[in-house]
Amino acid sequence: MVIRSQSSAAGVLALLQEPDTVFKQHALKALIPLVPQFWAEISEHIALIESLYESDDLPKPARHNAALLASKVYYFLGEYDEALSFALGAGSAFQAEARAHGAGEYVETVISNAIDRYVTLRTEEPSGSSTKIDTRLQAIIESIFDRCIEEGEYRQAIGIALESHRLDVVNSIYDLTHDVSLLSYTMEAVLDTGFSLSYRDQVLNFLLPLFPPPTSLAKSPHIHALARLLVTLNRPSLVVPLLTSLVPKERILAYQFAFDLVEGGAREFLQGVKADLPEGKEETQGIYDKLRKILDGQESVKLYLEFLKRNNKVDMLILKNTKDVLEARTSIYHTAVTLQNAFMHAGTTSDVFLRENLEWLGLASNWAKFSTTAALGVIHKGHFEEGMNILGPYLPQAGGESQIQGAAYSEGGALYALGLINAGCGSGQPVENYLRETMKTAQGEVVQHGAALGLGISGMGGRSSDAYEDLKETLFTDSAVAGEAAGYAMGLVMLGSADRTSAEEMLTYARETQHEKIIRGLAMGLAFIFYGRQEEADSTITSLLTEKDPILRYGGVYTLALAYAGTSNNDAVRQLLHIAVSDTSDDVRRAAVTSLAFLLFKNPGQVPRIVQLLSESYNPHVRCGATLALGIACAGTGLQDAVEILEPMTKDGVDFVRQGAFIALGMILVQQSEASSPSMSSTRALYTKVVSDKHEDPMARFGAAIGQGLIDAGGRNVTISLQSRAGSKNTNAIIGMAMFCQFWYWYPLAHCACLAFEPTAIIGLNEDLKVPKFEFVSNARPSLFAYPPPATPPKRETFAKAATAVLSTTAKVKAREKRKAVADADAMDTDEKPEQKKDGDVEMKGEEGPAAKPTDGSPSTNTLEDVKPKRKSEPSSENVANFSRVTPTQLAYISFPPEGRYQPVRPVSLNTVSPKTGSKGNPNPGARKAPSGVASERYAGGGGILLMVDERPDTEAEFISFEPPVVEPAPTENGHAQPQALVHPARPMREFHIALDESSPDVDPPESFEYPFDS
Repeated sequence: MVIRSQSSAAGVLALLQEPDTVFKQHALKALIPLVPQFWAEISEHIALIESLYESDDLPKPARHNAALLASKVYYFLGEYDEALSFALGAGSAFQAEARAHGAGEYVETVISNAIDRYVTLRTEEPSGSSTKIDTRLQAIIESIFDRCIEEGEYRQAIGIALESHRLDVVNSIYDLTHDVSLLSYTMEAVLDTGFSLSYRDQVLNFLLPLFPPPTSLAKSPHIHALARLLVTLNRPSLVVPLLTSLVPKERILAYQFAFDLVEGGAREFLQGVKADLPEGKEETQGIYDKLRKILDGQESVKLYLEFLKRNNKVDMLILKNTKDVLEARTSIYHTAVTLQNAFMHAGTTSDVFLRENLEWLGLASNWAKFSTTAALGVIHKGHFEEGMNILGPYLPQAGGESQIQGAAYSEGGALYALGLINAGCGSGQPVENYLRETMKTAQGEVVQHGAALGLGISGMGGRSSDAYEDLKETLFTDSAVAGEAAGYAMGLVMLGSADRTSAEEMLTYARETQHEKIIRGLAMGLAFIFYGRQEEADSTITSLLTEKDPILRYGGVYTLALAYAGTSNNDAVRQLLHIAVSDTSDDVRRAAVTSLAFLLFKNPGQVPRIVQLLSESYNPHVRCGATLALGIACAGTGLQDAVEILEPMTKDGVDFVRQGAFIALGMILVQQSEASSPSMSSTRALYTKVVSDKHEDPMARFGAAIGQGLIDAGGRNVTISLQSRAGSKNTNAIIGMAMFCQFWYWYPLAHCACLAFEPTAIIGLNEDLKVPKFEFVSNARPSLFAYPPPATPPKRETFAKAATAVLSTTAKVKAREKRKAVADADAMDTDEKPEQKKDGDVEMKGEEGPAAKPTDGSPSTNTLEDVKPKRKSEPSSENVANFSRVTPTQLAYISFPPEGRYQPVRPVSLNTVSPKTGSKGNPNPGARKAPSGVASERYAGGGGILLMVDERPDTEAEFISFEPPVVEPAPTENGHAQPQALVHPARPMREFHIALDESSPDVDPPESFEYPFDS
């Protein structure tokens, strides 16, 4: 018997009208499974169904069925709030429905809405009490928590608990599991998903006592998370007890913790920790002294500086080729080569290129001269102890500014360079005082411009009221050039302070002045003031984005981006995307797209998907913004999705879009190898081609030159990262990239990109903070993380002398005579007659040499193996010496042999890969997917300065010694010796250890020399 499908629910619905309650109960039960098919028909009787739910005549199960029926009808009508309300009244019927087969989508939607409503109610209640919350809703949420815990879905439960402000659930889960990784996950979730600042601090203060005390024997993996938590809370009073508890028995771990704090901590936070540390007793006084020196930050800077000097792998041929093909007399090309050289040698203290090209240097004029002198600050970045000596010949003398024509540009550039050298070094007041005095006494706007920029960068985040007042005086002179720099610097000095008085003063002056340069400087300064302040900046953002002046709206875009930097805040992303397609100013639209990078840099994989459509916009400014957004957010990742978007943009019809694409490719492919990134060699070839093409637009050639500098930045030993090794936001890098983006208006600001350069090394120290010799293992093929091969010099084209023309009739006669002579000679030796050829035939000669094929058709004796030698098999791992480059992706493949003498006190990286996976199972670790979790694998922390436990302390150790370079006179391009003033006798060599002992000597700085700008 065939069962006919039901075509209508009218019959069952008619039972609802029956006076007998038994019929009504049967109808309600029968209608529930019919809702997916006949919900439209049933919805016409929804009022009756609701009245039955509220009726006291029906028993409780029947009323539950009525509520469930109404809930499902409202679900199909799209009224999810009503569906949830009736589902809460359905009680046992909803629970039975949740267990039924095929009801998944409806149940999931209702539960999802239940969670959303619960989260909203909990968030709106300031006290967090549950008085307003429906007990039925509370019961559903509790059942969700219980089910997640039963099934081991702890992270899902923690996510709901964080959003609903239920920290008691987090506590109960940790009490149940004692899994420290769940605490780390909770911390990352609250830091990386855009919670308010007040709630963020509440959660972090709740988590801090739950973390167990770290120990060196257990190699506590949570030391990364603990350091990041304390850096984010920014309260020295929480750090000092932890360090003092480690000092008696775990002093090596205390040193490691101090180095990790320096990686991400703000200057005033580190100074506060240093000041609050106790003096210590006799046996601990030395330990506390070392901790204070580490917290100064200068020891880390010294170690990284020595690493960059020691491992410099700059390919000078690339730089020389670019210099030769770009006409130095054109200012934009001179600046391009200057920036390329500065980026390639950033932090290496190597000025060989400058010494060898003094004639080229002399062609710089005006602001190109300013940029060239400022480049010394990038090259010597971190060499704070000798900064004044290195720049001495160019700094303004005590008697005031030089009266020599053009000298103001080199003096201003030197002051800017002094700020770059001391950026993030914590070198303190002497440099800032010098720059303040110079700025106050300077008469020329060029010198004031350099001094203001230098003061802002060296005093970044210092919140010095004296420096702010001096900059304000410079601003009030209403000089366009000096005022612009003062605007930037005022924001840098008050970085992240959210100081309302300063913000009001700057905004008022920006509205009054007529100079666009000053308005732009102040607009960016406002963005710096509200850096990282999230909702505290909302009123200022709204005010700026509604201004009529597009430059102030431009500042509003950057204020939004920097206030929510690294949070991936959905509302902020939505607002930027709206501005990118709706604002009337191209500059504002370009800035809005670029600013997406500052919000999303912790999730680089999302950015290509978001900017894909924007990269195809009809507006070239939007396309240009998309290139920089990809470059900044995906910097150092080698992300192929981003490269595939950028490669077609290098052929864009608009020059500045191509420029942005070239720069972005350099950022993304920094420290990638040809084995790990298939686009590496083609991108380098493209740079060379574009730079050499005289028919290419100057802006595109400029971008290609900058790209060449970025892809080989810091002697090929740095990456570009907006996040510190400790996992926190890298403030210097974020601000440096925001300043770099302003090169669109002012090329000298491009130097600030060096603030985002992060040395990639493993620097092992023993408990005396010296650098011992040892090796560790990289469990991956060496080619995956190798330095790029050296560039080959361009081949010179040789022109062969043209042959004399010969008539075809003459050639035929000669060929015929030659054949006849050969035939006659053969006929004398043999009776065989040679085969006759037609007069017009030309004889074909076979290839000569050992690889020539036989002409008789027999198989060749040379096999493929003879012609093509066997490729040598590559080892699956390699030993790497201490103080060597280790790229961020490579950290996951690093291991220390258990039999080795030195073992790290904490894990090198939170993500480790087995040797098998690293060598054979995954041939391209650069393209691996990030592990599941909130943070991307690239930002899992690790590397950098590692404290090592010596397993054999009784055995004498070998240490790495560093020798100062011999300074040799460099010839100029015309082959003559350098001027006598530049020649210095070589000093005797000395050996010493990198140590924290102040009495130990340091490497001598390179000798100073003056650029012959005015020759």
